[in-house]
Amino acid sequence: MKKVILSAFILCGSLLQVVAQNPQAYKNGVIVSAHPEASRVGVDILKKGGNAVDAAVAVELALAVVYPNAGNIGGGGFMVYRGHDGKIDALDYREKAPMQARENMYWGGDGEAITELSMKGALASGVPGTIDGMIKAHAKYGSLPWEELVQPAIDLAEKGFNITEKQAGEFAKYHSDFVKYSTQGTALTAKEQWVKEELFIQPDLAETLKRVQKEGRKGFYEGKTAELIVGEMQRGNGMITLEDLKRYEAKWRTPITGEYNGLKVISMPPPSSGGIALISLFQSIEKYPLAKWGFQSEKAIQVMVEAERRVYADRAEHLGDSDFYKVPVAQLVNKAYNVGRMESMSFDKASKSSDIKAGELGGYESDETTHYCVVDKWGNAVSATTTLNNSYGSRTIVGGAGFLLNNEMDDFSVKPGTPNMYGLVGGKANAIEPEKRMLSSMSPTILEKNGKLYMVVGTPGGSTIITSVFQTILNVTEFGMNMQEAVAAPRFHHQWLPDHIDYEPTAISAGVRKALEEKGYIIKERNPYGRVEGILVNKNGTYQAGADTRGDDVAKGY
Repeated sequence: MKKVILSAFILCGSLLQVVAQNPQAYKNGVIVSAHPEASRVGVDILKKGGNAVDAAVAVELALAVVYPNAGNIGGGGFMVYRGHDGKIDALDYREKAPMQARENMYWGGDGEAITELSMKGALASGVPGTIDGMIKAHAKYGSLPWEELVQPAIDLAEKGFNITEKQAGEFAKYHSDFVKYSTQGTALTAKEQWVKEELFIQPDLAETLKRVQKEGRKGFYEGKTAELIVGEMQRGNGMITLEDLKRYEAKWRTPITGEYNGLKVISMPPPSSGGIALISLFQSIEKYPLAKWGFQSEKAIQVMVEAERRVYADRAEHLGDSDFYKVPVAQLVNKAYNVGRMESMSFDKASKSSDIKAGELGGYESDETTHYCVVDKWGNAVSATTTLNNSYGSRTIVGGAGFLLNNEMDDFSVKPGTPNMYGLVGGKANAIEPEKRMLSSMSPTILEKNGKLYMVVGTPGGSTIITSVFQTILNVTEFGMNMQEAVAAPRFHHQWLPDHIDYEPTAISAGVRKALEEKGYIIKERNPYGRVEGILVNKNGTYQAGADTRGDDVAKGY
């Protein structure tokens, strides 16, 4: 099977490289993240005796410094945890709508949505959750002192780090936006052109992190940092107040779990749609012989696309913040329901999304999120996805504090039926309400096999997150790939609306595309997307890692 897979990659093209079939095995722990400095920080914490959560906190804060397009302290995210003893947990540190938020806050006088307001500038920002989330994660599962976990991020901000070629281009690309939407100057607005390996120093951010190191939660949600955030809101027509910041709380939630071919799938519950959608997808396709059909074969793609079409239709109608809306979780992850939804598909022709509605139950997110995976020497595991939403969020930098704010308000249904920046359509379940968390596609996931840790996986990619994690897991379990091959493999995506299949330049052979088009599928090429990170446990108990070749992502372990 492995030779067949590699041949298929070569036929499809060479943009996404297939790497060695035998990736390095790590015995004592491994980190996979979107930036080499963040991965280094995580391994250093593991070597000091820290556990997976200690390393996760240090990696998350380091990413806020070295990966400002998605790593953040001005955004939020989700973390799924599995202890070496099998205990599972899920931490929701998703942003919340400010108390002044209202359903029609982005509507014009004609009642139409003004999507620019929900994407750029201070008004696009929800109340940040990252710092409270990391403090809660550390308090419950950490072992090393909090101050020790924050220090590496302070060092990277204060002493600087050498930016990558990709970052140099992005800093220049978004410079005009940083200036337009940030009312005061900072490190990112200091110059228009940047070069690879240039030292990037962020003194304001270093001081913010020092307050967090010394004062904990109060160092961000109260005092000077909070005042700086509110000052930026007032200058930029935003809504976040001191009371919003003081009231914010990350929440521990019960993970969503399900089964697929003997594997236990552990993922994130609402307000993430990821866990429910993943389990629904696996239930929808489980009876089909994907391994027999082969990687990106005509029938395998059809089954996966038709499952995605139906699951995303349900996502649009039924999913939202479960603290505000009664999400019908049990029905959505009921296997009989999902199998039944697939009965209307035909191998002879494509379904039409206009004919596929959300099920009767009886009772483009930018690619610039980021994900990291951690496993320590004891077998504790963390899968975490964190984001500002769009690349560099709202493009608003908090004056005097040195960090970017999110534009997560666009992840609400700004107006029911109106697509967001990713083309995702939502309804009343995800309408804007004060202190409500916006729906997300983030899908940090951990898998067990025979009651033991098997895989840790996740990705950025907005609306493509769910399908990328779905395909990566299938690449390993059905198509015989190792972890690195699985994350590097070319991908395709369908999300119900708009009704077409997106595919990366090296995905889906020309012959298969032609056959699918003859059946009525609309297929559109797009740039490579997502940056999947994964860790797979070998049979001998060592760990193999997959760091996505689409970015500067790096796996480090020992």
